[in-house]
Amino acid sequence: MTWDFMHPGRLWWLFAVVGIVVLYVFAEVRRRRNLIRFSSVAMLDSVAPRRPVVGRHLVAALTMAGLAVGTLAVAQPSDKVRVPRQRATIMLALDTSLSMKATDVTPSRIAAAKVSAKSFVDRLPKALNVGLVSFDTGARVNVDPTTDRSTVKNAIDKLKLHEGTAIGDAVRTSLEAITEVPKGDDGKAVPALIVLLSDGSTTVGTPTEAAIEPAKKAGVPVYTIAYGTQDGVIDVTLPDTGETARVPVPVNVEALASLAEGTGGQSFRAESASDLSTVYQELGSSVGYDMELQEVTWRYVVVAMILLGLGTALSLAFFQRLT
Repeated sequence: MTWDFMHPGRLWWLFAVVGIVVLYVFAEVRRRRNLIRFSSVAMLDSVAPRRPVVGRHLVAALTMAGLAVGTLAVAQPSDKVRVPRQRATIMLALDTSLSMKATDVTPSRIAAAKVSAKSFVDRLPKALNVGLVSFDTGARVNVDPTTDRSTVKNAIDKLKLHEGTAIGDAVRTSLEAITEVPKGDDGKAVPALIVLLSDGSTTVGTPTEAAIEPAKKAGVPVYTIAYGTQDGVIDVTLPDTGETARVPVPVNVEALASLAEGTGGQSFRAESASDLSTVYQELGSSVGYDMELQEVTWRYVVVAMILLGLGTALSLAFFQRLT
């Protein structure tokens, strides 16, 4: 429960509850003294059986607690609540280099990436615009930012692998797509971010580090996912001899982490399909939502009703009466 209240002055009513507790304790002490004065010690248990006394105290405690929580509700408590963003753009940038066919991630890097990416798109609030960029020897916008989830998911399914890895170009292309999104009613640019997944290092185009400043200037953080293991390999046909060679395709974790840190985003690591699914779940629950301070009086009302209800039920059970 939160301890922030919209009307903290009303908490003074808690002193009334404290006063009731003091009166109850005083009455119990006085009652006990009277029992001892007019009853022999041997007869005390029959005059004041232990179980009803315990039951009476428990009923009183639940009632007092219910009143206290109800008083907190009167002060209108507030808490930070996760609410879906109403306007935002998320560009999903996926690596489609040949290294994505490596099978160190079951069944393959690209197959697992497609499944998790589509699940991520489904998890985002419906009001958000989602765009898709794929990158290999170059970067291209596969889907402009849209609220049509089926279009994005269909485009993910159709992604093909090619040579090269252009991470820097992917960031720049994503930024260009974001600038095409209409501004809000207040004339300000809609908040945006980039979620970029790659299993390697930049081999062509704009260097990764050169994409940091443009993203910072645009106010667009890049969230990176370093995908795959350091033991990943692919089979490549050598053009000179026609022979097949096994080529290692490790992920450059440091470069992707630097890109995220430099733009104000976060970096993640995924070495398996389950890891990637977990990362996308975490991203979906954060990038698509804002934390807003909202009144949560209902939480306290529910607790107060439960406490008072339990007190009433025990009163009926012990004494066959409501009070």
